[in-house]
Amino acid sequence: MDRFQAISAFARVVESGSFVRAAQRLGMSVSAVSRQVSELESHLDSRLLNRTTRRLSLTESGRVFYERCVQLLSDLEEAEQSAGAGTVRPRGTLRLTCGTTFGERHLAGAVAEFLERYPEMRLDVELSDRTTDLVDEGFDAALRIGAIGSQNLVGRRIGQTRLVCCAAPTYLARHGAPKTPESLSGHACLTYEHLPHKSVWPFRDPDGHDRPVRVAGPVNANHGNFLCAIAVAGAGIVLEPDFVVGPEVRAGRLKPILRKFEPQPASIYLVYPSRRHLSAKVRALAEFLSVRFAIPAWSLDTPKATPRARKRGTAPTAS
Repeated sequence: MDRFQAISAFARVVESGSFVRAAQRLGMSVSAVSRQVSELESHLDSRLLNRTTRRLSLTESGRVFYERCVQLLSDLEEAEQSAGAGTVRPRGTLRLTCGTTFGERHLAGAVAEFLERYPEMRLDVELSDRTTDLVDEGFDAALRIGAIGSQNLVGRRIGQTRLVCCAAPTYLARHGAPKTPESLSGHACLTYEHLPHKSVWPFRDPDGHDRPVRVAGPVNANHGNFLCAIAVAGAGIVLEPDFVVGPEVRAGRLKPILRKFEPQPASIYLVYPSRRHLSAKVRALAEFLSVRFAIPAWSLDTPKATPRARKRGTAPTAS
């Protein structure tokens, strides 16, 4: 058994989620990839993958081994690049996951600019509002808002967002604008399914005291753009991130309310599995996005301007 080839095959199976896709990426037959993984398991005397007719998943031993394999392959790739070109250039495929709305509205433009900067890179992006297991599902990184997630993950802060309570001028003309968070109980509130407590909206008064309130209304949905469109039509009040409602507010289709009760801003992170070294491709993306989103185009308090990230090597260090 060629251990390096077997390790590469195992890593590709995990990242692609199937033996068939892994074989296609490696240019090998499915039986050859399956045999290499089986021989690796025999060599280690440990089962690495749970195989069912519907899906593959990592065993606990497989999860630990996969993290070490990815680091090993990444270190080898960077060593080859460094020896061959004198510098480590990010290249290859980076698997990234991101929330649907942020991905559509803001990440897409950033990705296009990133690929212009690094033409040897390829991004495999999944837009989903579910919380993914980066290691189990073979992702290199994820964009997450507010919370990093598992203690086995590391987050690089690349920007921030804040929740904005707003409604259409037509709604406010008919029903009046609430003066305090508690007065929302008399209004039609459009709730978002993926908030930690969808029927409880977080507010904070000017003295820094939390003022959560229970709300109710005619619509609950799992997509911010959908709720934003309903609010623009005058059907109720929304509490959504500024990266969702910002364009509608600037255009006058939505009007912010209760601004002095806005909760603390939430950080936006590029999250990746905790490892001794970062691969060049993840490091390059983190540095790029920290500059790209340093002055958020979606903020209601800053001009609508998106800085083009500077050339590699000139990006400032983000917290």
